[in-house]
Amino acid sequence: MYRAHFGLREVPFSLTPDTEFFYPHAGHHEALTTVMVALQGGEGFVKISGEVGTGKTLLCRKLLNGLDAGQTLTAYLPNPCLTPAALRMAVAEELGIRYPRNQGQHRLLQCLHAGLIEIHAGGRRVVLLLDEAQALPDDTLEALRLLTNLETEKTKLLQVVLFGQPELDARLARPGLRQLRQRITFGHRLQGFDAAAVDGYLQHRLRVAGHADGGLFTPAASQALQRASGGIPRLLNILAHKALMSAFGRGLAQVDRRAVAAACADTEGLPRARRGPLARLRSRFALRGAAPLPGGAV
Repeated sequence: MYRAHFGLREVPFSLTPDTEFFYPHAGHHEALTTVMVALQGGEGFVKISGEVGTGKTLLCRKLLNGLDAGQTLTAYLPNPCLTPAALRMAVAEELGIRYPRNQGQHRLLQCLHAGLIEIHAGGRRVVLLLDEAQALPDDTLEALRLLTNLETEKTKLLQVVLFGQPELDARLARPGLRQLRQRITFGHRLQGFDAAAVDGYLQHRLRVAGHADGGLFTPAASQALQRASGGIPRLLNILAHKALMSAFGRGLAQVDRRAVAAACADTEGLPRARRGPLARLRSRFALRGAAPLPGGAV
């Protein structure tokens, strides 16, 4: 595509959550530090929330890669829309805890407790990470809270990190889930990038992808990307990728504001207030042969 034209080893704005491209923005760095400190302190529940596309999945994978495997055994559930029984079985399977089939949930809980004690005796803590936690049914959230009751006299046998959209915050505010809400001692809300962070984000990803200095976007193009995307990393990736395609199609050495306008005009799902007059440029600055990108996590 445009990689050779711009001197890139790989596509810099893929939607795949690749930890090599993790940008240590202050907000995301603070979120990662919050989780690490909470886990080291033995806290039972930690919560990271943010709008769609703000980088929760990438942050989750960065956390998974950053935990010391010699000290921590992790269980990762990317799609936790599970019944309470299915949640317990999924946790057991992720941790390698054997349990008898078709012998009831009480027996499964006994096996989980025994397995967690054995892991703890071996000198490792257990951390369960749940992505898209807003999809958890209420009864499953309660089952999750009860799982964290498994503990020794001095420490929790299971620590839980929830990653979810703002709907998770709204659900936890309900009176019926106040017991779980009170267990969440640390939390962080991810926000979109401001103009300076967008410029740094673009340069960082371009350098990781092989560009010498990361300066492929003009200041006007960077500002236009921030306004159109609201600083949401996923939208930034989609628009930056399409803007590179547009600039390549015009034979440019840099991405200008016109290329960003073409990317915005070609992209469905931009917040209406941000599409504004850019959407009306579709007929003037249409991308040459570019198809809309599929959705995905950043």
